[in-house]
Amino acid sequence: MLDAPVDMERERVAWGCASPTAAVIDSQSVKTTESGGPSGFDAGTKIRGRNRHLVVDVEGSPLALPVHRADVQDRQRGVRPLIQDLVRRAPEVRKLWADGGYRGPKLRKALQELDACELIEIVEKPKGVKEFTVLYRRWVVERTFAWMNRCRRLAKDFERTLESSLAWVTLAACRFLMRRLARARKRGVAT
Repeated sequence: MLDAPVDMERERVAWGCASPTAAVIDSQSVKTTESGGPSGFDAGTKIRGRNRHLVVDVEGSPLALPVHRADVQDRQRGVRPLIQDLVRRAPEVRKLWADGGYRGPKLRKALQELDACELIEIVEKPKGVKEFTVLYRRWVVERTFAWMNRCRRLAKDFERTLESSLAWVTLAACRFLMRRLARARKRGVAT
């Protein structure tokens, strides 16, 4: 029954809250194949291909997910449509954790135009730490990228169009969300 009302109390018990109030943002560059289609060069990661932006809630469930050429930088043209989509889909989000790639005057200007200046909080690596360290809240989006990378179809971007690429990433996200629901039901958590 698609039109059945959602039992918000059951949803809150199963997932912590009915609507997310905080999220994490990051992007991932992925190589494309010789099949053609839009691609670009990400100078930061030295990858020629496409870029997948991802906004997840604090449990790793995707909230917004655009795909574009890899030469579209995080803090420039890539984040504006993503923030617009996030504000439309999850208007309750009041905090958005991000890495240092989402800093700068161009992003601030885009956020001012969207009336979302206070939304992003940059998560910094502790000073003096040179080795790998798990950063507060940032690991959630990295874990979601790892879940997606377990799908062989997403190891490289084989698609000719950005829309097709987005469809495969969305399908992978649906797959691991369905697994999460099945595991919750198996444990006896009401969904």
